[in-house]
Amino acid sequence: MTDLIDILFTVGLWSSVLRIATPLIFGTLGALLCERAGVLNLGIEGIMTFGAMAGWLAVFMGADLWTGMLVAAGTGAAFGLVHAALTVTLGLSQHVTGLGITLLASSLSYYIFRLAVEVQGTPPTVEPFAPLVIPGLSGLPLIGPALFSQTAPTYLAIALAGVLAYVLFRTPLGLAVRMTGENPHAAEAQGLNPIRIRYGAVIVGSALMAMGGAFLTLAAFNSFFPTMVQGRGWVCIALVVFSTWRPGRALFGALLFAMFDAYQLRLQTVFGSAVPYQLFLMMPYILSIVALVVMSRRARVPQALMKPYRRGER
Repeated sequence: MTDLIDILFTVGLWSSVLRIATPLIFGTLGALLCERAGVLNLGIEGIMTFGAMAGWLAVFMGADLWTGMLVAAGTGAAFGLVHAALTVTLGLSQHVTGLGITLLASSLSYYIFRLAVEVQGTPPTVEPFAPLVIPGLSGLPLIGPALFSQTAPTYLAIALAGVLAYVLFRTPLGLAVRMTGENPHAAEAQGLNPIRIRYGAVIVGSALMAMGGAFLTLAAFNSFFPTMVQGRGWVCIALVVFSTWRPGRALFGALLFAMFDAYQLRLQTVFGSAVPYQLFLMMPYILSIVALVVMSRRARVPQALMKPYRRGER
């Protein structure tokens, strides 16, 4: 029992929590922005996969790491544009379109990867982001090495949560996005263009999703393989509901899921073969479902979410 408690006070655990949470933060913020404007983006799994491939391939071809992140963001924005064109302009089913983009982007990422990179026994690698140690703060007991010795994209993801919260709830632009997600006809009556707002939210949100995928290949790992996203996109969709569509709570939810995940990995070493490892793999998802059920009872869904907007109709 003491071993289980001691794990909670190790630097390695909390360092892993931030590393595991980073792609979830990017993805959840992206999905949250889309849904605040009234568009459900189920293409997140494929967009993250394609972003992971595009960012890695750009660096593999000679670009620097930040250019790789920008390339990933650009590809995510392109898929967001496609999703917006089909759902906002044409009014097609957001569920079907999103799942179609996930299948397209996932398959296309593997196809392009195989065309561009020669098949080898071991996947080729790139030099990933190195931990960025913050002088002074990194020397603090326990929290210093865990919080202030992370890679730069991790700090960026946390900062973006604050930026998005400020924009959504403290600026006219954020008010316009939220109004569009609640009642686009009311937004139109105020002289706003709900179609442009939804396009912008989906494009920017999809770019953030792709950056979450790129983190996996450019910081967490140093190579690409097609199944590396491993359902993180669907976790992000659930975290948006858990957060009740608020960026601060989305950050907390991503960290909470990451803590469950990091903790179960260490529990496997404590119990060894005495307990089937599959039980530990299920643990973060079971605990997340319980937390989701508790939080979702108080969640207030944007009223125009998944509802097509057509100018002039009521």
